[in-house]
Amino acid sequence: MTDDSEVSTDAALDTVFYHEERVQFVHWQEFTGARTAVGLTALTAVFSFITGLSILSQDVLVLEGALAALLPDVTEFVRFAGVLFAFVLALLTFGLNRGKRLAWYLSVVVVPVVGILPLLTLETTHMPVLFLVMLSFPALILNRAQFDQPIELSPLQIASLSSIVGVLLYGTIGSFVLREQFLELETWSDAFYYVLVTIATVGYGDITPLTTEAKWFSLSIIILGTGAFTVAIGSLLIPAIENRMASAVGNMTPASINLLEDHVLVLGYSDITASLLEELGDEREVVVVTSDQDEASELDDSELNVLTADPTDERNLHEARIEDARAVVVTTKTDAEDVLAILAARKANPDVYIVAAAHEQHNVDKLEEVGADEVISPMTIGGRLLGRSVLEEVPPESLIHSGSNADDE
Repeated sequence: MTDDSEVSTDAALDTVFYHEERVQFVHWQEFTGARTAVGLTALTAVFSFITGLSILSQDVLVLEGALAALLPDVTEFVRFAGVLFAFVLALLTFGLNRGKRLAWYLSVVVVPVVGILPLLTLETTHMPVLFLVMLSFPALILNRAQFDQPIELSPLQIASLSSIVGVLLYGTIGSFVLREQFLELETWSDAFYYVLVTIATVGYGDITPLTTEAKWFSLSIIILGTGAFTVAIGSLLIPAIENRMASAVGNMTPASINLLEDHVLVLGYSDITASLLEELGDEREVVVVTSDQDEASELDDSELNVLTADPTDERNLHEARIEDARAVVVTTKTDAEDVLAILAARKANPDVYIVAAAHEQHNVDKLEEVGADEVISPMTIGGRLLGRSVLEEVPPESLIHSGSNADDE
């Protein structure tokens, strides 16, 4: 009975650390994954900016593409469209990097539109943008499932953004209705332009109020608009700064790891976790889930992906991308917590490979019964290695690989 237990323990060690894998000459996931989609979108933004600068530098812009005949009167828009789309794509790339679903939806609309620019100008130097669009758009479609993070806004953020929209509507409609009382304000676009420059406190002076009523209306736009924008900026920037400061002490947000694929998920932090992380090294991406703030801070200093959360909560495991994990290692501080973590992991991903470390030898069977594929007892393994080291007079490290062979003989 003891020999079978020893063989099983050695097999578990070999499976976790030294298992053989089929060698692939081409890792297609590295070329077609979510990171590739984000990178291609970023490159599209860069080349769109370069193309936009090229168009702006031309004294006379002539649209020679076949689409130019179908889209009349777009010459002036095309002149600055490249730079404009570049900044839009830069913002969308930031959202894609955080796995935001809204950023994905906007990207699949904006990226093809950017590809229209070289088809309008039909200049050879603008063709790289079209090439990048043809690469980034399919990459975004193939990785749609990877961008599933919702935009989470607080009630204050929703209220502040709604107030901005309300002020813009109020100012635009009111300005157009009072257009007879303004100088050089005739169309809806003039009204919208006037509201924006008024809220921004730029005041170019090209559109000015002529009557007392128009002046009081303009004053109301200034007060309401600047107030709404100030509140909105504060409500959006302060949480981002707080998250950034929190990550400095080891509290990484789920969005910072949502693009991980084929990673190892380590649940909990105990005495053997440091050795585990050292053994995994740089061979595999690792995400550690622990609820201990001090431990999370120490791990974050070592540039590991750390999620400060309860490892026994199924929702936290989904945030740590357990559905895309290669394996789960359960190394909490007690066997009771190990059981809860294994149950949560198995429910979150029924097919994931789970290895657990039992603190007590008599709990090995219990951890297997609740869903662990392999269970090892570090204390038992340590004792065996010490015994063999004494009998064979060799360092314990040299016995790790030879343990299974010795048992078979």
